[in-house]
Amino acid sequence: MPKPPPAVVISPEEARVYLVGQLGLAAGELPAGGEGIRALIRRLRCIQLDPLDVIGTNADLVALARVDGITRGDVYRHLFPGHAFEHFAKERCLLPAEAFPYYRERAAETPWWRVAERLRRLPERVIEEVLAEVEARGPVSARELTDHGAVQPLDWSGWKGTGRATAMALEVLWTRCQVVVCGRARRGSGGRDEKRYDVPRRALPQLDHEAGAPGDLARWALLDRVEAAGLLSRAGGAHWSALSGVRTSALPDELVREGQLEEVEIAGSSRRFLAPRGFRGRGFPPVDDRLRILGPLDPLLWDRGLVKHIFGFEYVWEVYKPESERRWGWYVCPLLHRGRLVGRIDARVEGDVLRVDRIFREKGVPLDDDALDEALRRHAAACGAARVRRPRRGRAR
Repeated sequence: MPKPPPAVVISPEEARVYLVGQLGLAAGELPAGGEGIRALIRRLRCIQLDPLDVIGTNADLVALARVDGITRGDVYRHLFPGHAFEHFAKERCLLPAEAFPYYRERAAETPWWRVAERLRRLPERVIEEVLAEVEARGPVSARELTDHGAVQPLDWSGWKGTGRATAMALEVLWTRCQVVVCGRARRGSGGRDEKRYDVPRRALPQLDHEAGAPGDLARWALLDRVEAAGLLSRAGGAHWSALSGVRTSALPDELVREGQLEEVEIAGSSRRFLAPRGFRGRGFPPVDDRLRILGPLDPLLWDRGLVKHIFGFEYVWEVYKPESERRWGWYVCPLLHRGRLVGRIDARVEGDVLRVDRIFREKGVPLDDDALDEALRRHAAACGAARVRRPRRGRAR
């Protein structure tokens, strides 16, 4: 079997410019409003979800950095139902509708999701009855369904899952793609969002639910993941979630040999990456002057080693660290301006105020305070806040 062609070598600056453009952060390319959000999910191929809502959820922040004319919560309002579905595979949490046939085809357990553990705790009869009720009543939340009693919850090193049989049955059905999350509703004033479930034929009516996935699943999944990452490290990591077997198979080299993917080296790094075919010839607009507040799980930040190498920006999300071990703060968001990561903010929405507690400036990279003020005003308006309070001087790294 012939060897794959040699890796393409690019500079850190070339990698930075390409990645910013590939991930839709160079300039405003997408339509405004709901049309822009629907274009965004197709462009990024996934948006990582997180329930924390400090200055908007991560999904809000990903969209607000790229789409004009939207507000906090619009991601769900404009994607559900019909245009997207939720999945449980780490980075790939919110996915475009057209990906559903592939995920349905591989509705097998990922090791960490522990479907087998759930099935040991849960009678099959309960799963069947919950599915029948969703069929009859959906869209519906777990709380609105018949209560089937208690089960022993899962325990992930101290994090406990649901102890309700109905909710656990929904988790099994969701993993099997027999139901999908088709929306979210806020429960009470200040309450958390509740997932709403329905059967796929109603939630994603434009799909042919009798047909299988078009084409080879592993090939599609790898090509799709490389497009989503822009530069996908060949080493392991969370960005390979649910595809670890594909990473170590012969398929990556096969797709490089076929010219479907390109192997890339970045000067100064020992790692190799996979990039989409023709990535160097993709035309992206020049970076604009808008400063963007990035969500802590923005796709630009997935590969922290890559971010450090090409941006010179050390990024750790410290939300799970004890307070005494935090360098930056609990929910700190990076700032992107003119294609560079120029700092980070520690901020929160309190009533009608967007309160910025701290501004961290990167050494050697200027942070434009006028651009930051404008970004904060836009963000406050999107979050329903009337005022911004911020320190006038930031603190260097």
